[in-house]
Amino acid sequence: MRDIKKLIVHCSATPEWKDFDVEDIREWHVKGNGWSDVGYHFIIKLDGTVQDGRPVEKSGAHTFGHNKDSIGVCYIGGMDKDMVEWKDTRTPEQKDSLFNLLMDLKFEYPEAKVFGHKDFTNKKPCPSFNAFSEYEEISNYNESQ
Repeated sequence: MRDIKKLIVHCSATPEWKDFDVEDIREWHVKGNGWSDVGYHFIIKLDGTVQDGRPVEKSGAHTFGHNKDSIGVCYIGGMDKDMVEWKDTRTPEQKDSLFNLLMDLKFEYPEAKVFGHKDFTNKKPCPSFNAFSEYEEISNYNESQ
């Protein structure tokens, strides 16, 4: 079992309102990047459906230098419709699913803290919102409360 310390939120850097799924991302990562599988552990579609990606028991391929002790969660979207500006495009359903998934993961991995991909790189503003501050309450949640 991996020692999970981080729950890292990503966006797919795709245009708002254009839905993709785990199989699309798997194809991008395997065929496009030459990876063995999709890099994220979970993908959240526009309608809030949570799809399984890479098995949680395996290290992801989503945040360079931080894959060993993290779980990668990616929501579909993150760019404006013209793919020019980074934008928080989460639907209400995605917001609900992301919150619930992060809470479930926090219960399973109580030491884990929530971060955004951009907290570990300056190459792109993924996930298009400040996940660290938005989910600070989850990071600080303690079951003994």
